[in-house]
Amino acid sequence: MLKDGEKGAVLQKDRKTYAIVPHIPLGVATPELLRQIADIAEKNRAAIKITSANRIAVVGITEDKIDEAWAALDTEPGAAVGACVRSIKVCPGTTFCRLGKQDSLALGQELDKRYHGFALPAKFKIGVSGCINQCAENCIKDIAFVGKSDGWTVQVGGNGGSRPALARQLVSGLTLEQALEITEKLLEFYTENAKKMDRMSRVIARVGMDQLKKAVLG
Repeated sequence: MLKDGEKGAVLQKDRKTYAIVPHIPLGVATPELLRQIADIAEKNRAAIKITSANRIAVVGITEDKIDEAWAALDTEPGAAVGACVRSIKVCPGTTFCRLGKQDSLALGQELDKRYHGFALPAKFKIGVSGCINQCAENCIKDIAFVGKSDGWTVQVGGNGGSRPALARQLVSGLTLEQALEITEKLLEFYTENAKKMDRMSRVIARVGMDQLKKAVLG
């Protein structure tokens, strides 16, 4: 039996079958990839589930078919489990949505390139919303960005789970480059201060918001 995440497979409730979760950066898929996913699901009599994190999971594959399934896909596994940065959740932004104030796909793409699967003390979620409607569910992300007319607002410390916390505003009016710089500093701060399985909210509760601001804003 494979461990969760081994070969990019996630063990299911029946303890017999697995889900594979292709990495689809920003949730923007090509027609070719969708055809490949459909073919794999049909061949394995598996279900296709669009997840809450902009991923597509193929659910119900037996262990002996996992390698074959991945060989048929033109993509790497998505970071769906484990202590790492999970898939970056991104709204349509100015590329596809009339309400967008900032280019969430541009920021999300760079974050995905730099941090998808990046190992950390616990799972870590990042969201990017192009306007104040916050369709990327910023309130429950460890780091989140809101696009406004004057630039990016950064929020920190949100998460769901058994000890939920709402993200809090850190700074606003940032350019894309400044947003990326802040992300790097936040991840450094988190790595230096987090205990095993700590989400960002626990780090802030223990160390203090003032200390975080001092470390990342100067």
